[in-house]
Amino acid sequence: MPTLEKAINELSGKGYLDIEIPEGINLIEEINRLRKDKNAVILAHYYQKGEIQDIADFLGDSLQLARAAEKTNADLIVFCGVHFMAETAKILNSDKKVVLPDLLAGCSLADSCSGAGIREMRKKHPNAIVVSYINCDSTVKAESDIIVTSSNAEHIIRSLPKEQEIIFAPDKNLGRYISQITERNMILWDGSCYVHEAFSLEKIGQQMLDNPNAKLIAHPEEQKPVLKMAHFVGSKARLMD
Repeated sequence: MPTLEKAINELSGKGYLDIEIPEGINLIEEINRLRKDKNAVILAHYYQKGEIQDIADFLGDSLQLARAAEKTNADLIVFCGVHFMAETAKILNSDKKVVLPDLLAGCSLADSCSGAGIREMRKKHPNAIVVSYINCDSTVKAESDIIVTSSNAEHIIRSLPKEQEIIFAPDKNLGRYISQITERNMILWDGSCYVHEAFSLEKIGQQMLDNPNAKLIAHPEEQKPVLKMAHFVGSKARLMD
């Protein structure tokens, strides 16, 4: 019986996109065997396909998953998500090996900002503190004074002195929403997730007309017109609740 490791080792020279698993390999059985042999824990983000969620030990958002891994005795963390999520898991689990199944799994929001860019912005606003949304890469986290999630951003911004100048990065939509509800005039980094920019107000309006008893819920990373239409705005966890 061929093994998953042997198949991947034989095919890896072709490059990631060319790999095909040969017949005769039961992927679920092989994944479970490797999970046990390597003392691994599999983390899957909410955005993963159902078949990936089904084999995961933990399902959640990026920070929730990284914290869940902290509470295990696993030696290996397999993070089914994008690059910055695996970095966050490594930051919180420095003694564990973290692997990303797809090294090409990127995030347009994280790619829109860099540590060098934050340093340049600080030069223009030397009295400002940098508050960054956790959906950013490690270089941005390293240059930030405070890291927030979509769940706690409002609370943290409200806790800062009103006279304190604030740079909010990298998501301008989340920053604009937090700025509005806290009445703080923050300096926003011009970044966004292309997925959250893609929603059509026309299609949303049509869905609401077709489903008059339905409620529209939205993540604060959405654009302002979508948030104005929503009956409820909140983090992924709050939307699910």
